[in-house]
Amino acid sequence: MNNYHGGCHCGVLGFEFQTALEPPSWSIRTCQCTYCRAHGAVYTSDPAGVVRFTHRQPQLLLRYRFAHKMADFIFCGRCGGYLGAVTELDGRTLFVINTLALDPRPAGLAAGQAMSYEGETSGSRDSRHAARWTPVRDS
Repeated sequence: MNNYHGGCHCGVLGFEFQTALEPPSWSIRTCQCTYCRAHGAVYTSDPAGVVRFTHRQPQLLLRYRFAHKMADFIFCGRCGGYLGAVTELDGRTLFVINTLALDPRPAGLAAGQAMSYEGETSGSRDSRHAARWTPVRDS
């Protein structure tokens, strides 16, 4: 497994992403909703990988839930850095990483594939998250 570190700009919120995939083979996606476009988010995940949160000041973690209320978008309350989105599904916590929060951002990442999830049902959204997002490990 390869380890990649990410976090907010001021460094109080962080995560470690473990994946066997090399960066050029990561699935890179850009959601086309107005929210994700406004934040310039570029996402990746690996369902066979693991994310571990490494927050130094977890009390500064802010969650924002909008639209379908199926995921929490994770921000730093100090610097506003956007890490990605987290959801709870069938007793599992899953995360999709904003690659712009990786430090350093790996070389060789593909261009983001534009994705539209308009018209998705709750069931299909849950299935997509379960199949694509990265499991979170507590420590």
